[in-house]
Amino acid sequence: MEKLIDFDGLFEEKLAAFLKREPKKFTPAQWEALIPKLYAQYGDTYLPRVGNTPKGYFAAMTDEQLVSLLIRHEKEGVPVSDFLCRELETRAPSALLPLLSRSEPALLTLAVNLLGDDPAAFPAYFRLLEEKDTEEDLAEAICEQLKLRADAAKSQALGMYRAGIRRELMLDLLSRTTERDDEVFEVLLRAFKESGEEMPVRAGYLAQYGDPRALDALLAVIDRDDINFLEYQELKYAIEALGGEYTRPRDFSEDAYYLEIKADAEKRAEQAEPKEK
Repeated sequence: MEKLIDFDGLFEEKLAAFLKREPKKFTPAQWEALIPKLYAQYGDTYLPRVGNTPKGYFAAMTDEQLVSLLIRHEKEGVPVSDFLCRELETRAPSALLPLLSRSEPALLTLAVNLLGDDPAAFPAYFRLLEEKDTEEDLAEAICEQLKLRADAAKSQALGMYRAGIRRELMLDLLSRTTERDDEVFEVLLRAFKESGEEMPVRAGYLAQYGDPRALDALLAVIDRDDINFLEYQELKYAIEALGGEYTRPRDFSEDAYYLEIKADAEKRAEQAEPKEK
């Protein structure tokens, strides 16, 4: 089997040689801005030991070869070149979909990032969300992509919510839908009314969804004397986001969250004050 090529390692070698020749040519800030440009140029640079440019090397491969190479990079611990990822992004989704059947979290996460919000990946995304062994970080990464096309994912999200699967993530996803739907609204409203510690977050879902019919429920909760300062802030934001207003004066001077936030603000203000010489 042909040895993997560490393109990023080769770039670092070239960069180190350049730095050695011109150690004082650029400031650290200038170097930080220049390196991405040099890396882009490197992609079109002919490398004798490779017999091609980094971009050309991957462009010449079939979909199957690229996926196989990606799997080997992850398995053998060789850094995955950005040029490999960018080439995979230009291919049809069918090239990457098989990766969503893998078990390695790193490969799955990379596949999700490369497939993005392509609807062709949605069935596999929901299959992964349904699996109990799917790590929370991966589930959240999937939902970030689904939220970009929330309307297309609505039906499956409702089904998973009704089945009790990853309910909080499904609420977040449903709150991003733009097509008005009474069932979605009722799900979000009921979840808010039945919430415990999640109440501030679920108030945020109602604000995100943007249906002013939720105002009565939000106003009823914010007027309770047993809510804390953090809950009050989230509820007030949601009410105002939906075009409502809450004006009753409230005293949170003894609230633990209020005192903590106040102390932190005073500390930051004190640190920001110029010191006397």
